[in-house]
Amino acid sequence: ANIRRHPLEIPPPSEKDWPKDDEEDFFLQDPDRKRDALPQPLRMISKLVMQVFESAMEIIERREMLREAQKRKVQPTKCSPTAEFQVTGRANCLAVSGKYIFVGLSVGLAAFSTCDCKEICAWDAVKTEICALHASDLGNESHVLLAVDEMGLVWLFCFHKESFLLIKALNEVGDISKRSTCVEVVLSPGGDYAGVLLQGNTKAWLEIYQLPKDSWLREMEENPGAAEGLACSERRPSSTSVVQNILNTFLLQDSPVSANQSDPNLDLPVLLLTVKPPEPITGSSFESPLDGLKEVDDGSMLGLGYNHLIKDFQWELQEAIFRSTYREYLEAEGVIKEEIPRHATFHFLLPSQILQVGPDTEVQPDVPAGIGVHWDGNHNFCLYLLNHPLNEQVDSDLKPDVVWPCAAPIACSAVSSCSRYLALAGEDATITIWDTCLGFPLSVTAILEERFIRSIHFL
Repeated sequence: ANIRRHPLEIPPPSEKDWPKDDEEDFFLQDPDRKRDALPQPLRMISKLVMQVFESAMEIIERREMLREAQKRKVQPTKCSPTAEFQVTGRANCLAVSGKYIFVGLSVGLAAFSTCDCKEICAWDAVKTEICALHASDLGNESHVLLAVDEMGLVWLFCFHKESFLLIKALNEVGDISKRSTCVEVVLSPGGDYAGVLLQGNTKAWLEIYQLPKDSWLREMEENPGAAEGLACSERRPSSTSVVQNILNTFLLQDSPVSANQSDPNLDLPVLLLTVKPPEPITGSSFESPLDGLKEVDDGSMLGLGYNHLIKDFQWELQEAIFRSTYREYLEAEGVIKEEIPRHATFHFLLPSQILQVGPDTEVQPDVPAGIGVHWDGNHNFCLYLLNHPLNEQVDSDLKPDVVWPCAAPIACSAVSSCSRYLALAGEDATITIWDTCLGFPLSVTAILEERFIRSIHFL
């Protein structure tokens, strides 16, 4: 018998016994190793495929979790339209007033009833496309409408007893080269005033009109038959009469308000104010403080005024110093010359202690007493009174009655429905809430990260 006299020695591991990274999943291989292992390119492809499957499973699990969380949330109620109405052409805008829906179309205007969504009447005499529309209820089945067409013309209508009455095109002129384009239209609540922001070739201005709605209502009550004859388009269940279109086109080409030459004689709107943007800051034209005091009504001043008089050469010197200091930056980015602002935001304001009217003027609490205007890039919010006499000539260089300065240029603004609170958002992302009745700020809020505020609203 063979008997071992020496202890059994364990041989050292060889390179063949070393574990390989490519064979970590050895349990998936053939245990009997009857088949050879995959070559290297195929092993790499196998690993990539497995990683794709694992990533796909993770995405599926994540989506399943989100779907389960969405199911546990309260789902909003889905509402389907209760009714619909067909329009001629393309609908661009709409306005609701009373029991009517006015729609601006690519071929004119149309009025629909809110009860049955049926077309009441339409105005398509000049085949113009209406891009913006505002409406207000005047009472006694009458409504005032301001429509802006594709050419920037502002059309003033009175809708009375299911008929459109064209009163005037506010910014229409004979010379087309002098025509101004409407940028924005605002109609005051109740239809007492209308504001139109216009732009010319090189300048912009704001026009405020007083609408004689009481005269319109009185005239229509006295002549109901003639008011129906002034309709720019009759009720048309299927199509408008060709003869009526030819007659309306002839009347409109002859004169924008030629239809108003017969009874009833609807009064035209009265231009109250023409507000122009502020001029760029310039030096004083006064030679001495005494010359400036001559322009002051009461002749009072604080101090001698010599240190407060800024001449033109001082502004020029300041600009020269600025250009020499930052010449490299100005040459790299280019210098933009200061321009007069061409866009304004304006609001109609109800009577308050800030808008003081004369003692002889009757104040109605629901009729606007003034407007608030701020121009792009300007720090001041300007207030103008609307109680100017109608026979007074419109001032070409109108000054604001009240000015509220702000620390930064005003980016946007909003007025509450009661017209008591005013919100001003500056370009430095600061929102200031003003009390228009008392005339002082209620709160100042700074938005983090200095974000630019584009619009603001009261809820």
